[in-house]
Amino acid sequence: MRLTAILCLLSCLLLPVACKEAKPITSTTAPVPFSEDELQRRTFLYFWELADTVYGQIPDRWPALTFSSIAATGFGLTSYIVGVERGFVTRSAAAARTLKTLRALWSLPQGPQPSGVSGYQGFFYHFLNLDDARRFKQVELSTIDTGLLMAGVLSAQSYFDADNPVEAEVRQVADQLFRRVNWPWFLNKNGLLSMGWHPETGFLEAQWDGYNEAMILYILAFGSPTHPLPADLWQGWTKPYLWAEFQGQQMVNFAPLFGHQYSHMYIDFRGIRDAYMQEKDMDYFENSRRATLANRAYCIQNPGGFKGYGPNLWGLTACDGPAYLEREYNGKFVHFQEYSARGAAADYIRDDGTIAPTAAGGSVPFAPKECLDALKFMWETYYPDLVGQYGFKDAFNLTFTFKPGTERGWFDTDYLGIDQGPILIQMENYRSELIWKVMKKNPYIRIGLRKAGFQGGWLEEKHHSNH
Repeated sequence: MRLTAILCLLSCLLLPVACKEAKPITSTTAPVPFSEDELQRRTFLYFWELADTVYGQIPDRWPALTFSSIAATGFGLTSYIVGVERGFVTRSAAAARTLKTLRALWSLPQGPQPSGVSGYQGFFYHFLNLDDARRFKQVELSTIDTGLLMAGVLSAQSYFDADNPVEAEVRQVADQLFRRVNWPWFLNKNGLLSMGWHPETGFLEAQWDGYNEAMILYILAFGSPTHPLPADLWQGWTKPYLWAEFQGQQMVNFAPLFGHQYSHMYIDFRGIRDAYMQEKDMDYFENSRRATLANRAYCIQNPGGFKGYGPNLWGLTACDGPAYLEREYNGKFVHFQEYSARGAAADYIRDDGTIAPTAAGGSVPFAPKECLDALKFMWETYYPDLVGQYGFKDAFNLTFTFKPGTERGWFDTDYLGIDQGPILIQMENYRSELIWKVMKKNPYIRIGLRKAGFQGGWLEEKHHSNH
């Protein structure tokens, strides 16, 4: 079940709206030198310019128009914080946008009926309609996507700490949203969180356990002041961990890099350890560093012989792809895919030559030189096919030349919200530790970590909070 979640991450987007606070991009065709500032600014604009003007929801992808993504909306709330600190928008504009989004989330209808609602039991549906922010078709009520939304909500709660009516209401509504989530309602017979629920068929059998992106989900649920999960569930989460060597790295394995990034966008795991990591004499940050370097080493080794792979062109994670097509290449049949959970680990390899910039972008804090070198190379070598007004498009495949228009390889035309977020937020954590510092102030995060058995490091320091 460890990789079932990844396949739930299929993604799409919303109508652009005017942005008066952020600087417009004047040209996307003439090459612009790579810089951390330029990458962050463009990636930030994805969230700032494309948010729905009524509900504040972030489109799943753009320019394709399908639905908004609750997880991307969570990343959007956090991106506004980065925008303030980088000078892309004013604090007052970001606070107003955040409050509008939180109010909308609070007022969207919740209930057990299959349509006309946006969530139930405090959870939200994975995707929402573009026009009314209600459940998109028959998608699942999603634990992980609600968790990522709540991580964004709590980042807003802890950042907007000023003594004025707007920021006071941001804190209040954020608190209400978090307290409303009924985490125990999603527990299955194994004492673990189910991945989702459909009003038509009930809870999914797939559950959250073993190492993946849902580490933050349990930490949030442990920290709830109203509907907490019992702390002993953490043992069930860690029990199926796969500790094994891959590409010379001993680590807890999980193939796509996003699983090593999402929880780390919000929690600084350096120097804090649960019982599992205490036994291994390391921490989860070091685990992500090893996973990043192993992913890169696999791509350099390039057993599939795909075009372009090398020290500065690597990165396998869940992302878009060129097509569902099987072709012979290098004497083997390669199954090319569209959106897929690409990755490489001891137990799982899925590689069709498709590279996603978010793989390196979301791992910058773990291996700065390797990741920044890759981002710079991809930006400057494949601009403008791979780079546009919102930074990196989702993915590209230099091997795929089997359809008209792909003579030089396949380049995605879409940006994906759940892949933009890690680039922007993790780049900021690398540069200033901004979101890590913000979340260290949040009492719910600290309580959740302690209940999961984390000790040491910054957790032993006292932090003052307004809440």
